[in-house]
Amino acid sequence: MERKMALNKLSSKDKMALKARAHKLHAVVLIGQHGLTPEIVNETNRNLDAHELIKVQVAGDDRDQRIAIAEELCTATNAELIQHIGKQLILFRYNTNIE
Repeated sequence: MERKMALNKLSSKDKMALKARAHKLHAVVLIGQHGLTPEIVNETNRNLDAHELIKVQVAGDDRDQRIAIAEELCTATNAELIQHIGKQLILFRYNTNIE
C-alpha cells in the first residue's frame, strides 16, 4: 500500500488492502469484562505506534456494547475502524515514524 494515502481519509481500496493485511494478524489487545479502561487505551496506542494495523478482541455477547467500545476506542486513540466482525476489531492509525 502506498504511504501517501491521506492521514484521516482512507479510500475503499485502501480499506480493502488493510483488511487483506489484517487477515493473518492475531489480536494484540484483549478487552475483557472491565471494558475499556485507560490501560487498554494505552496498550492500544502502543500497538498502533508499533504496527499501524492491529486486531483487538472484545469480550462479551452484547453487540451494541461492542460497537460502543469500538467507537470509543477509535476516538480515544485517533484510529480508524477498518472492520468489525463479531468480537474482532481491526484498527488502523497511520504512523509517520514507521519506515
